[in-house]
Amino acid sequence: MKGFIDDADYSVGLLDEGTNLGNVIDNYVYEHTLTGKNAFFVGDLGKIVKKHSQWQNVVAQIKPFYTVKCNSAPAVLEILAALGTGFACSSKNEMALVQELGVPPENIIYISPCKQVSQIKYAAKVGVNIMTCDNEIELKKIARNHPNAKVLLHIATEDNIGGEEGNMKFGTTLKNCRHLLECAKELDVQIIGVKFHVSSACKESQVYVHALSDARCVFDMAGEIGFTMNMLDIGGGFTGTEFQLEEVNHVISPLLDVYFPEGSGVKIISEPGSYYVSSAFTLAVNIIAKKVVENDKFPSGVEKTGSDEPAFMYYMNDGVYGSFASKLSEDLNTIPEVHKKYKEDEPLFTSSLWGPSCDELDQIVESCLLPELNVGDWLIFDNMGADSFHEPSAFNDFQRPAIYYMMSFSDWYEMQDAGITSDSMMKNFFFVPSCIQLSQEDSFSAEA
Repeated sequence: MKGFIDDADYSVGLLDEGTNLGNVIDNYVYEHTLTGKNAFFVGDLGKIVKKHSQWQNVVAQIKPFYTVKCNSAPAVLEILAALGTGFACSSKNEMALVQELGVPPENIIYISPCKQVSQIKYAAKVGVNIMTCDNEIELKKIARNHPNAKVLLHIATEDNIGGEEGNMKFGTTLKNCRHLLECAKELDVQIIGVKFHVSSACKESQVYVHALSDARCVFDMAGEIGFTMNMLDIGGGFTGTEFQLEEVNHVISPLLDVYFPEGSGVKIISEPGSYYVSSAFTLAVNIIAKKVVENDKFPSGVEKTGSDEPAFMYYMNDGVYGSFASKLSEDLNTIPEVHKKYKEDEPLFTSSLWGPSCDELDQIVESCLLPELNVGDWLIFDNMGADSFHEPSAFNDFQRPAIYYMMSFSDWYEMQDAGITSDSMMKNFFFVPSCIQLSQEDSFSAEA
């Protein structure tokens, strides 16, 4: 049941009724407490199946192309391939990963906004033809190195034109589209559609109204120049909640009916990433050091329990140079949970959580209220499936956390109902029935 990101061999614990995620976490906390207290992930693959069912129920007209860089764990890619999703790849390695699973090249799009020539050539060699582009220089690179390229013109949306300082934004302006279309015609590059992306940080779903209107304008423009367009990519930005998905669908569905009706021959796709995987992974970390500080030394505006009480700084064995890498560019989307049991009336103290590097950037939580913890205690972070699986830095011999996969019997049956069998594309799955409920005394089998 243990696996690492680059391991093709992994197994999935198939849990009996009565055994749940909490039992699995308890078991591995106990096991790791005995063997070195390294951080670890538990991945509930059943949640990915549920997310796909939710997608099919709400936005069945839009084909998802999963963003591989979000989480490239083989178990994730294999189960999504078996579910029939496409894949949005940013590099040669990502394209190779999904092609090894038997995914046909027409179900792969190359989405890097800044492509290496060698990687464009690789895409051409393996038949990955659909790619995105937002400027003339990239267009010329594609023309020289990929004669069969089918390009989606990436247009900017209102939420990322003149966006926050320091954020890299991609996508050309509507004003520049005619020039790019004319360049493509001269270069004999086939433009087949439009891509836009609305950030998950954007709270205004009306941005889709303008984006779809702009996309329609580009389609019309392209038709005048002589291109036949047949694909619209509405990007990512899906948070993972059913409410947000329904809210987006409520806005875009009537617009798609007007601008790109079913009989128009335009295929609608999207690039969900964290939508599929964020809630499927939970991270357990261990407290390796602790510092007591005066409460009034915490930043102003931070909730405090009282100036006469101490505050605590806790250092964990994972941080921004490991599984919390996304914290460098965005807020943490999870609340830490104390693993050990504590009394309801136990006092809570102002606390901050830090990674192991002792770097001022390595702050995971600026301030929260926690009972007093000790070195060796465990903290649990849920919603850690997105952007947490990069290669760790070499700091202090930091170990990449193990990943333990699980799935409930009910989720397994749901997969069967969806027509997915263990001998389809999931040749590396090894299901391990758990015959007993896990406890601290019972070790969960990791044997395949």
